[in-house]
Amino acid sequence: MIEYLILISCVGFLAFLVPGRHRKYAAIIGWIFIVLTLFAELPTYFAENNFMYPIVALLSVPFLFITIKYLLREDMRAISLSRAAAVAFLIYAPFGFDQVPAFAMLGNALIDLVVGQVVWILGLLQYPVTLDAWNIIMHNYFRVEIILGCTGIQSIAILLGVAAAVPTTLRQKILAFLLIAPTIYFLNLLRNVYVIMAYTDQWYPYYPEIAGNGEIGYESFFWAHNVVAEITALFVLIFIAYGLFRLIPSLGQFADEVYRLYYGEIRQAFEKKP
Repeated sequence: MIEYLILISCVGFLAFLVPGRHRKYAAIIGWIFIVLTLFAELPTYFAENNFMYPIVALLSVPFLFITIKYLLREDMRAISLSRAAAVAFLIYAPFGFDQVPAFAMLGNALIDLVVGQVVWILGLLQYPVTLDAWNIIMHNYFRVEIILGCTGIQSIAILLGVAAAVPTTLRQKILAFLLIAPTIYFLNLLRNVYVIMAYTDQWYPYYPEIAGNGEIGYESFFWAHNVVAEITALFVLIFIAYGLFRLIPSLGQFADEVYRLYYGEIRQAFEKKP
């Protein structure tokens, strides 16, 4: 079901890229179904004791209503934001939709590449692991499965989409790509290495009443993957965003305009309450 929600969202955003009077409605479809996807994935996030994404899902509701409101007005801020989402989907789609055999092969090839490089880095660190399957790394009888979400392709696609939200020169496009893709890909490899070592060697067996889910040793995975890695990733994204704003000054101005749009709408909504 989730795959179909993502597919519909992708079709909506890609249709938005085609010139015509339909664009705002196509973008609305894209945003609606991406928010539905966030809510459809809540059971998975709760099972993993991951509370960051449920918070994102909750915040996406007012975001959706504000975005639809301004898309219907053909406001350039909402249009540019939708362009960013459309470009992100255009980059992610060839890897993410395993319903299409050719896309599935490309996604699996990326996963296989990441697995090989993670195992190589672990070898450099003299940390012995074995492959329990083509994408499952094992140590001390603990297993970590490398999926598409572990490759960094989503973050790369999102930030490249953000960079495409405003008009840029060829030089800015090239430099933005070099700032985003290699940086995220390499740091994501280190993230995978850290999570595997922390989980399989049980670095953080703390507070099972918060971090546990019934699986033996899951607490170490929770703290490493859902807390330390997520917080670190947030700081990395802030650092890259700052670099993008320096590289593309108009992108910083656009970000400020988007902030003012959504903050203003939310503030106005609260002020209307008795």
